Amino acid sequence: MSLLTDLINLNLSDSTEKVIAEYIWIGGSGMDLRSKGRTLSGPENDPSKLPKWNYDGSSTGQAPGEDSEVILYPQAIFPDPFRRGKNILVMCDAYTPAGEPIPTNKRYNAAKIFSHPDVVAEEPWYGIEQEYTLLQKDTNWPIGWPIGGFPGPQGPYYCGIGADKAFGRDIVNAHYKACLYAGINMSGINGEVMPGQWEFQVGPSVGISSGDQIWVARYILERIAEIAGVVVSFDPKPIPGDWNGAGCHSNYSTKSMRSDGGFDVIKKAIEKLGLRHKEHIAAYGEGNERRLTGRHETADINTFSWGVANRGASIRVGRETEREGKGYFEDRRPASNMDPYVVTSKIAETTVLWKP
Repeated sequence: MSLLTDLINLNLSDSTEKVIAEYIWIGGSGMDLRSKGRTLSGPENDPSKLPKWNYDGSSTGQAPGEDSEVILYPQAIFPDPFRRGKNILVMCDAYTPAGEPIPTNKRYNAAKIFSHPDVVAEEPWYGIEQEYTLLQKDTNWPIGWPIGGFPGPQGPYYCGIGADKAFGRDIVNAHYKACLYAGINMSGINGEVMPGQWEFQVGPSVGISSGDQIWVARYILERIAEIAGVVVSFDPKPIPGDWNGAGCHSNYSTKSMRSDGGFDVIKKAIEKLGLRHKEHIAAYGEGNERRLTGRHETADINTFSWGVANRGASIRVGRETEREGKGYFEDRRPASNMDPYVVTSKIAETTVLWKP
């Protein structure tokens, strides 16, 4: 008799041309990823050639029960690290049957900004640092923490090694490899300051692909944690008190910033971001006021600041950028639960298109 794992790992190409496409979309909360699979007659690498599909929006908080059909438009394809072979993951966005983007479809407006000729000409690059916390499923308490209690204070856990410092490394390493298999430009991982908290970095990615890759990386992480029986939290301050929060620092540059004289372009872009600070904060994630307190390597949510090598500022410019006179900067304000479509496109819109 076949073992369940044998059947899960069946190579479909041994007997059929058919492949499985897992359609992924974002639910009504803006953070709840949903997915379902469908069979395709053969392999496909072009999302525009994939069939549109529908789902019950009344069950995801995105449509009323009396008119519940929402349409999925395939937008990006990734190799599937779970089914492997020629099977694929498909990142989608959502529309009404009339073809209008539903209110929770943030990709639509982001794609319009990234397709603007002035933005295209600047080739915006993003490097996104996604922090997250792994929680015990039955208690919603960080893994590695005593049930109902606390570990020793922060200090030894950041990039730490050892059974008393690093919790969940098997999940983290599985996620790292699975994302690379899926073609996501995963550039690194590390243990974070709070025990049970980790970070992965995606980039450099150009324009709208940054958002697609972060969402699919989140999906893969949730699926791996599901297998491990662990919960992933993107809460920006999962544990109150003297513990670091979780952010999603967004590194950014344009062609002008990466060229000679780019530091002046960077300073002008930062000035623009300062003028729209409140508008950006409103779009940078729910509950961020619990994280941006001016402590634990954050700037106060009500105060805009920037500095070279300053992790307590809203915007950090690296020493190398200062030395070379060109490069990139890091927006440290986005929360771990930010929507990458919103944040990346808003940074581009403010720095490239907006005229104060």
